[in-house]
Amino acid sequence: MVEPVLEPGTRRVPEAQAPREAVPESERTSADGSVEDSVEDSAGASADVSVDEPGAVPRSRSRDLLLLVGICLLSLLLVNAFVARPFAVPSGSMENSLRPGDRLIANQLAYSFGGHPQRGDVVVFDGRGSFLRGSAEPTGFGNALRSLVRDLGLAPADDSVYVKRVIGVGGDRVTSTGPGARITVNGVPVDESSYLAPGDEPSKVAFDVVVPAGKLWVMGDHRDASRDSRDHLGEPGGGFVPEGKVIGRAEWVVYPVGHWTGLGRSAAFAAVGGTGGHGDQR
Repeated sequence: MVEPVLEPGTRRVPEAQAPREAVPESERTSADGSVEDSVEDSAGASADVSVDEPGAVPRSRSRDLLLLVGICLLSLLLVNAFVARPFAVPSGSMENSLRPGDRLIANQLAYSFGGHPQRGDVVVFDGRGSFLRGSAEPTGFGNALRSLVRDLGLAPADDSVYVKRVIGVGGDRVTSTGPGARITVNGVPVDESSYLAPGDEPSKVAFDVVVPAGKLWVMGDHRDASRDSRDHLGEPGGGFVPEGKVIGRAEWVVYPVGHWTGLGRSAAFAAVGGTGGHGDQR
């Protein structure tokens, strides 16, 4: 195409550009060809974004908090069920080692993996079938709730749970001639002065028993105020506690603060011979 020749003194006038067709914002494309999202400014409709009011707790945070509380509670219950369980001491039968209202921790793994209670241990046990004849565990929601509160150590144990000291294990012969004499285990007099309540006799009741295999002869440290194996001599079971009824070994007193202490195995039985069929009793 031949361009027109301009007269001298005239200037080229650019051709009018064709008007550009308006393109909706929603269809504008980016450099890579993708359609750009349209976001209205503050003058238009508000974007679909939720903003919490000042001071409000986000829902996700509330759910996380509830989940954390649930996990903590579940962990505590599992620990109480299988590892360490708190108990509130209801009576003075173990004074002065344990006092009414003390909170102790029972180690439920102490006799796991082939272990057995040993002489001098302080044990927590279920007395149903030995100290309590024909007692069945109550059922119902109310009883389950009370049991949960007791398991958490917030209330005293019920009447079926006892705490006593092991004096004889399966195979041992335990004897007493009554007031003024020490208890003997397998013919060896036992010096119990380290834990007996001041002024108490080792036993005012005479007895001579041989502990059956798999069972225990237990007594309280406050002998004058303890209903223990001696009180069930004439009953079925003879006052012996099955090892399978032992909940755990009492390890620590954790409350009140002024009575914090460990409840280690007494050395009073170190000189006693025989193993009771359980191997080394040290």
